[in-house]
Amino acid sequence: MSGHSKWATIKHKKGAADKARGKLFAKIARQLEVAAREGGADSASNASLRTVIQKAKAAQMTNDAIDRAVKRGAGLSDGGNYESITYEGYAPGGVAMLVDTLTDNRNRTGGEIRNIFSKHGGAMAEPGAVGWQFSRQGLVLVEGSADEDSVLMAALDAGADDVSRDGSSWRISSEPSRVWDVKAALEEAGFTVSSAESTKVSSTTIEVTDPEIARKILKVMEALEDNDDVQDVFANFDIAEEIMESVS
Repeated sequence: MSGHSKWATIKHKKGAADKARGKLFAKIARQLEVAAREGGADSASNASLRTVIQKAKAAQMTNDAIDRAVKRGAGLSDGGNYESITYEGYAPGGVAMLVDTLTDNRNRTGGEIRNIFSKHGGAMAEPGAVGWQFSRQGLVLVEGSADEDSVLMAALDAGADDVSRDGSSWRISSEPSRVWDVKAALEEAGFTVSSAESTKVSSTTIEVTDPEIARKILKVMEALEDNDDVQDVFANFDIAEEIMESVS
């Protein structure tokens, strides 16, 4: 189980404050700009842009805001010039982390990421030190009270690869490009989707049973995700839901 996926679920349950929603919209807008700049403004022929647009709509970003960001990226209006950089590091407990950023100043962003790791008891790692164990995957979590066979049928019909139990939820995995189709199909079938994302999942996990270590890991996650240049944070921790709930 991806630590990032479970952390996203906890945040979803807690709800998003206006400030957090505004920061999320700003990050998605930056992703839209980059996708449009690299592949054009036509989502029908630009799969990356299409995926980000689906993500934006799932976050309830308005069509006008989406269109403005796409136009900036396509050069139809003034926009930023962002570079994609992934940083690698370790949180307390030896937990591996990948940090995806979009930045217009790599020196500033690199220094800020390094400071966050250092301040919270972690450390930056050399490129490739932890990245090898992560691969991109679509993940959807459905309320666990749903009937397994019904979830399985709806998910597989929509193109999902697997359905498994994850604590109190059903965990549905798919190709990254299919995650929003799977989410839509499950919701149309009447299931409650608690989270859906195209994420990076580690092939290895570290089970965290010490609440204090868990708290330190989540503080690193929170500080990284609060940085304006950070788009996503992925980690390989596995924290039991009861510990996650108590410390987050």
